[in-house]
Amino acid sequence: MGLVTASIELPGWTPTYSGKVRDLYVPDPAHPVGASVLARFGDVLLVVASDRISAYDHVLPTLIPDKGVVLTQLSRWWFDQLADLVPNHVVAGSDDAVPAAVVGRAMVCRRLEMFPVECVARGYLTGSGLVEYVAKGEVTGIPLPAGLVDGSRLPEPIFTPATKAALGDHDENVSFDVVAGQIGVDDAARLRDLTLAVYARAEGIARERGVILADTKLEFGVDPATGATVLGDEVLTPDSSRFWPAGDWTPGRAQPSFDKQYVRDWLTSPASGWDRSGVTPPPPLPDDVVERTRSRYLEAFERLTGHPLR
Repeated sequence: MGLVTASIELPGWTPTYSGKVRDLYVPDPAHPVGASVLARFGDVLLVVASDRISAYDHVLPTLIPDKGVVLTQLSRWWFDQLADLVPNHVVAGSDDAVPAAVVGRAMVCRRLEMFPVECVARGYLTGSGLVEYVAKGEVTGIPLPAGLVDGSRLPEPIFTPATKAALGDHDENVSFDVVAGQIGVDDAARLRDLTLAVYARAEGIARERGVILADTKLEFGVDPATGATVLGDEVLTPDSSRFWPAGDWTPGRAQPSFDKQYVRDWLTSPASGWDRSGVTPPPPLPDDVVERTRSRYLEAFERLTGHPLR
């Protein structure tokens, strides 16, 4: 599953995987805490969101304070907003099942059989979708009108899935037919319909709060106990979605965003001294970039939920 680099020791939980941002633990059946969790919830994982940040397929050496708490609490808030559309994998997020050392940044989640697909919904044209549109006039095989520019609102939201890449590699945009060939037509259609339904709900909620949801990436799995399709991983955070201030939206240019754009901009500036095409890893971030990035994550949380991070 990958190299285990989780640095927090949690009694009753065994670290099993460390990704770019999240660390996963499983209950230890030989420990009273782990045995209690297994008896209470069954087959679960503890998902801990760290303050790590990645850019250009590198995990940076600098942490962004409170980022993991923002990701976890915003995901939980969105799961609540979407509960009538699709079930989610969270079984506990704030009670005594979560170890005290990671309260606020961790969730106990049901283990799912994940679909090997990144489910992407786009309501606006930017990023890899823009690159593909400029080259082909379409995105993942979906034709789009001529004359669109960076930041254009699409006639209607589109489902543009991607293959899941290994850590350090790029996800690859693929057509619906490729997904259908991989997981079956019925499951592919279900994922497409759920993804677009989640996007429509979230886009409307965000717009009411002065925020544009340009696109988002979702992950789904099957609950082995029930056979239900379940929304997993995180959902609708600045790490998995593009959020833009609605008042600043101007098609034809890169949009201001509530994410790690400050980090990307600094890394590609002369100030960093880093060669993105080379083999040297990125340097530590300066304090001002850390603070501005932290502020954007906090602002996204506050605008969307209507209350400050607690």
